[in-house]
Amino acid sequence: MRRPGAAVLLVSVSLLALGLAPGGPPPLPERMADTGGGTQLITARAARTSSTTGTLTWWDRRDGRWVEAGSSAARFGAGGLTEGRSRRQGTNTTPTGLYGLPYAFGIKAAPAGTSTPYRRVRQNSWWCQDNDSRAYNRWTEPRAADCRAAESEHLISYRTQYAYGLVIGFNYQRPVRGRGAGIFLHVNGRAATAGCVSVPEEAMRRILTWADPARAPHIAIGTAGGATSLTRY
Repeated sequence: MRRPGAAVLLVSVSLLALGLAPGGPPPLPERMADTGGGTQLITARAARTSSTTGTLTWWDRRDGRWVEAGSSAARFGAGGLTEGRSRRQGTNTTPTGLYGLPYAFGIKAAPAGTSTPYRRVRQNSWWCQDNDSRAYNRWTEPRAADCRAAESEHLISYRTQYAYGLVIGFNYQRPVRGRGAGIFLHVNGRAATAGCVSVPEEAMRRILTWADPARAPHIAIGTAGGATSLTRY
Protein backbone atom coordinates (compact mmCIF):
# COMPACT_ATOMS: atom_id res chain seq x y z
CA MET A 1 0.00 0.00 0.00
CA ARG A 2 1.32 3.45 -0.95
CA ARG A 3 1.86 5.70 2.05
CA PRO A 4 -0.29 8.86 2.30
CA GLY A 5 1.45 11.71 0.56
CA ALA A 6 3.60 9.42 -1.58
CA ALA A 7 1.87 10.57 -4.78
CA VAL A 8 2.54 14.20 -3.92
CA LEU A 9 6.18 13.36 -3.25
CA LEU A 10 6.51 11.60 -6.61
CA VAL A 11 5.03 14.58 -8.44
CA SER A 12 7.40 16.95 -6.63
CA VAL A 13 10.43 14.81 -7.50
CA SER A 14 9.32 14.69 -11.15
CA LEU A 15 8.93 18.47 -11.29
CA LEU A 16 12.36 19.01 -9.77
CA ALA A 17 13.89 16.66 -12.34
CA LEU A 18 12.48 18.94 -15.03
CA GLY A 19 13.89 22.05 -13.40
CA LEU A 20 10.51 23.11 -11.99
CA ALA A 21 9.74 23.85 -8.38
CA PRO A 22 6.25 22.64 -7.39
CA GLY A 23 3.93 25.59 -7.90
CA GLY A 24 6.86 27.77 -9.03
CA PRO A 25 7.48 29.60 -12.31
CA PRO A 26 8.76 27.78 -15.40
CA PRO A 27 12.54 27.63 -15.85
CA LEU A 28 14.08 30.89 -17.07
CA PRO A 29 14.58 29.78 -20.72
CA GLU A 30 10.87 28.91 -20.94
CA ARG A 31 10.08 32.55 -20.14
CA MET A 32 12.48 34.06 -22.66
CA ALA A 33 11.39 35.56 -25.97
CA ASP A 34 14.18 33.77 -27.86
CA THR A 35 16.77 31.16 -26.95
CA GLY A 36 18.63 31.00 -30.25
CA GLY A 37 16.91 27.98 -31.76
CA GLY A 38 19.27 25.36 -30.37
CA THR A 39 18.98 22.87 -27.54
CA GLN A 40 21.70 24.35 -25.32
CA LEU A 41 21.65 27.76 -23.68
CA ILE A 42 23.77 29.74 -21.21
CA THR A 43 22.09 32.48 -19.19
CA ALA A 44 24.13 35.15 -17.42
CA ARG A 45 21.86 37.08 -15.07
CA ALA A 46 22.58 40.08 -12.86
CA ALA A 47 20.19 41.66 -10.39
CA ARG A 48 20.34 45.08 -12.11
CA THR A 49 22.40 46.99 -14.67
CA SER A 50 24.68 48.40 -11.96
CA SER A 51 25.62 44.89 -10.76
CA THR A 52 29.09 43.48 -11.28
CA THR A 53 28.21 39.98 -10.07
CA GLY A 54 25.42 37.51 -10.77
CA THR A 55 24.74 33.92 -11.79
CA LEU A 56 25.63 31.95 -14.89
CA THR A 57 23.54 28.86 -15.65
CA TRP A 58 23.79 26.41 -18.52
CA TRP A 59 20.73 24.56 -19.76
CA ASP A 60 19.80 21.57 -21.92
CA ARG A 61 16.53 21.17 -23.76
CA ARG A 62 15.25 17.65 -23.17
CA ASP A 63 11.91 16.19 -24.17
CA GLY A 64 10.57 19.63 -24.99
CA ARG A 65 11.66 21.26 -21.71
CA TRP A 66 14.66 23.23 -20.49
CA VAL A 67 16.60 21.55 -17.70
CA GLU A 68 19.43 23.10 -15.70
CA ALA A 69 22.77 21.38 -16.38
CA GLY A 70 24.97 23.52 -14.15
CA SER A 71 25.36 26.87 -12.45
CA SER A 72 28.09 29.14 -11.13
CA ALA A 73 28.66 32.56 -9.64
CA ALA A 74 29.60 35.03 -12.38
CA ARG A 75 31.24 38.42 -12.74
CA PHE A 76 30.38 41.21 -15.17
CA GLY A 77 31.96 44.46 -16.28
CA ALA A 78 33.23 47.01 -13.76
CA GLY A 79 30.75 49.44 -15.34
CA GLY A 80 27.83 47.02 -14.94
CA LEU A 81 25.62 45.94 -17.84
CA THR A 82 24.14 47.89 -20.74
CA GLU A 83 21.96 47.20 -23.78
CA GLY A 84 24.22 45.62 -26.38
CA ARG A 85 22.77 47.53 -29.33
CA SER A 86 23.74 50.88 -27.83
CA ARG A 87 26.93 49.92 -25.98
CA ARG A 88 30.03 52.07 -26.42
CA GLN A 89 33.58 50.78 -26.40
CA GLY A 90 35.73 51.66 -23.41
CA THR A 91 32.86 51.80 -20.90
CA ASN A 92 33.76 48.51 -19.15
CA THR A 93 30.13 47.43 -19.51
CA THR A 94 28.90 43.95 -20.34
CA PRO A 95 26.52 43.96 -23.34
CA THR A 96 23.09 42.45 -22.75
CA GLY A 97 21.42 40.40 -25.45
CA LEU A 98 21.39 36.96 -27.06
CA TYR A 99 24.58 35.88 -28.82
CA GLY A 100 26.16 32.91 -30.54
CA LEU A 101 29.40 31.32 -29.37
CA PRO A 102 31.66 31.13 -32.46
CA TYR A 103 34.55 29.17 -30.92
CA ALA A 104 36.54 28.44 -27.79
CA PHE A 105 40.13 29.31 -27.03
CA GLY A 106 42.70 29.10 -24.29
CA ILE A 107 46.29 29.27 -23.16
CA LYS A 108 45.85 25.78 -21.72
CA ALA A 109 44.96 22.75 -23.80
CA ALA A 110 41.25 22.11 -24.28
CA PRO A 111 39.73 20.01 -21.49
CA ALA A 112 39.18 16.38 -22.46
CA GLY A 113 35.78 16.01 -24.10
CA THR A 114 35.66 19.51 -25.62
CA SER A 115 33.84 19.38 -28.97
CA THR A 116 33.62 23.11 -29.67
CA PRO A 117 36.34 24.28 -32.11
CA TYR A 118 39.23 25.30 -29.84
CA ARG A 119 42.06 27.68 -30.68
CA ARG A 120 45.25 27.66 -28.62
CA VAL A 121 46.70 31.01 -27.59
CA ARG A 122 50.30 31.48 -28.72
CA GLN A 123 52.93 34.13 -28.12
CA ASN A 124 51.84 36.10 -31.20
CA SER A 125 48.05 35.83 -30.62
CA TRP A 126 46.23 39.18 -30.41
CA TRP A 127 42.63 40.37 -30.34
CA CYS A 128 42.33 43.60 -32.30
CA GLN A 129 40.23 46.35 -30.72
CA ASP A 130 41.56 49.18 -32.90
CA ASN A 131 38.61 50.96 -34.50
CA ASP A 132 40.78 52.01 -37.43
CA SER A 133 41.91 48.49 -38.28
CA ARG A 134 40.45 46.14 -40.86
CA ALA A 135 40.96 43.40 -38.24
CA TYR A 136 38.66 45.10 -35.72
CA ASN A 137 37.11 42.61 -33.27
CA ARG A 138 39.06 39.68 -34.66
CA TRP A 139 41.79 37.31 -33.52
CA THR A 140 44.92 38.21 -35.45
CA GLU A 141 48.12 36.19 -35.49
CA PRO A 142 50.51 37.92 -35.69
CA ARG A 143 49.06 41.35 -34.86
CA ALA A 144 47.81 43.03 -38.03
CA ALA A 145 50.02 45.81 -39.34
CA ASP A 146 47.19 48.36 -39.10
CA CYS A 147 46.18 47.29 -35.57
CA ARG A 148 47.96 49.26 -32.86
CA ALA A 149 49.25 47.23 -29.91
CA ALA A 150 47.90 49.85 -27.49
CA GLU A 151 44.43 49.21 -28.94
CA SER A 152 44.61 45.43 -28.78
CA GLU A 153 44.81 42.57 -26.27
CA HIS A 154 47.92 40.42 -26.26
CA LEU A 155 46.02 37.30 -25.27
CA ILE A 156 48.89 35.40 -23.70
CA SER A 157 49.40 38.26 -21.23
CA TYR A 158 46.19 37.21 -19.44
CA ARG A 159 47.32 33.79 -18.28
CA THR A 160 44.68 33.43 -15.59
CA GLN A 161 41.67 34.88 -17.42
CA TYR A 162 42.40 33.29 -20.79
CA ALA A 163 43.38 29.88 -19.52
CA TYR A 164 40.02 28.95 -21.07
CA GLY A 165 37.45 31.05 -22.88
CA LEU A 166 34.55 31.18 -25.29
CA VAL A 167 34.15 33.98 -27.81
CA ILE A 168 30.79 35.71 -27.33
CA GLY A 169 29.38 36.77 -30.68
CA PHE A 170 28.71 40.37 -29.63
CA ASN A 171 29.41 42.83 -32.48
CA TYR A 172 31.10 39.96 -34.29
CA GLN A 173 29.37 39.13 -37.57
CA ARG A 174 29.21 42.72 -38.86
CA PRO A 175 31.32 44.73 -36.44
CA VAL A 176 30.22 48.30 -35.74
CA ARG A 177 33.25 50.39 -34.88
CA GLY A 178 33.02 52.00 -31.49
CA ARG A 179 30.56 49.45 -30.11
CA GLY A 180 33.10 47.14 -28.57
CA ALA A 181 35.42 44.23 -29.23
CA GLY A 182 36.78 41.21 -27.42
CA ILE A 183 33.77 40.16 -25.35
CA PHE A 184 34.36 36.67 -23.97
CA LEU A 185 33.18 34.17 -21.39
CA HIS A 186 36.40 33.39 -19.54
CA VAL A 187 38.02 32.49 -16.22
CA ASN A 188 37.79 34.91 -13.29
CA GLY A 189 40.56 37.40 -12.70
CA ARG A 190 40.95 39.34 -9.47
CA ALA A 191 37.76 41.41 -9.75
CA ALA A 192 35.10 42.61 -12.19
CA THR A 193 35.86 42.41 -15.92
CA ALA A 194 36.35 45.03 -18.63
CA GLY A 195 33.02 43.95 -20.18
CA CYS A 196 33.29 40.18 -20.43
CA VAL A 197 31.53 37.55 -18.33
CA SER A 198 33.78 35.47 -16.08
CA VAL A 199 33.42 32.38 -13.89
CA PRO A 200 35.75 30.20 -11.79
CA GLU A 201 38.14 28.00 -13.78
CA GLU A 202 36.40 24.75 -12.86
CA ALA A 203 33.07 26.12 -14.10
CA MET A 204 34.72 27.17 -17.37
CA ARG A 205 36.12 23.67 -17.82
CA ARG A 206 32.68 22.17 -17.23
CA ILE A 207 31.08 24.52 -19.74
CA LEU A 208 33.64 23.64 -22.42
CA THR A 209 33.03 19.90 -22.03
CA TRP A 210 29.25 20.46 -21.96
CA ALA A 211 28.92 22.75 -25.00
CA ASP A 212 28.12 20.89 -28.21
CA PRO A 213 28.22 22.91 -31.47
CA ALA A 214 25.76 20.44 -33.03
CA ARG A 215 23.20 21.70 -30.50
CA ALA A 216 23.74 25.39 -31.38
CA PRO A 217 24.49 26.80 -27.91
CA HIS A 218 23.88 30.52 -27.32
CA ILE A 219 24.45 32.86 -24.40
CA ALA A 220 21.84 35.30 -23.12
CA ILE A 221 23.07 38.13 -20.90
CA GLY A 222 20.68 40.33 -18.97
CA THR A 223 19.10 41.37 -15.72
CA ALA A 224 16.37 40.01 -13.49
CA GLY A 225 13.94 42.72 -14.61
CA GLY A 226 13.55 46.02 -16.40
CA ALA A 227 14.46 46.98 -19.97
CA THR A 228 17.40 44.57 -20.06
CA SER A 229 15.56 41.63 -18.51
CA LEU A 230 16.61 38.25 -19.80
CA THR A 231 12.99 37.47 -20.60
CA ARG A 232 13.05 40.22 -23.27
CA TYR A 233 15.77 38.49 -25.30
